[in-house]
Amino acid sequence: MNVAVRYYTKTGNTKRLAEAVANAVGVEALPLDAGVEEPVDILFLGNSYYAFTIDPEVREFIRKLDRNKVGRIVNFGSAAMLNSTLKKVKAEAGKIGIPVDEREFHCKGEFKGIHKGKPDADDLAAAAAFAKSIISE
Repeated sequence: MNVAVRYYTKTGNTKRLAEAVANAVGVEALPLDAGVEEPVDILFLGNSYYAFTIDPEVREFIRKLDRNKVGRIVNFGSAAMLNSTLKKVKAEAGKIGIPVDEREFHCKGEFKGIHKGKPDADDLAAAAAFAKSIISE
């Protein structure tokens, strides 16, 4: 199974989650600007809410994906205030015909002192376990 991990972060929280996910599945976590050049069965996509929606860079990244190279997207991320970005990611990916798994990993993330220390070691371990469960199917 071919797997890739891509992420977008402003605070570093999602990068930490991406590294935990990538280590668990044996690949390197790369920022969105790395693109997805090789075909993958699963693309773990890390992102968060910024100004109540997914960042324009995440939206553009999804729009540029080649549906013939990406089997499905598995969403993960953190947020201080809002819930997951799954619905937004699913809507964007649906426009180009890439399925998005209904399962995702989401946890609290520190932002301006809210949820200090999050994601913590337990969150990172949970993200890794989640990723392993996805690829072991």
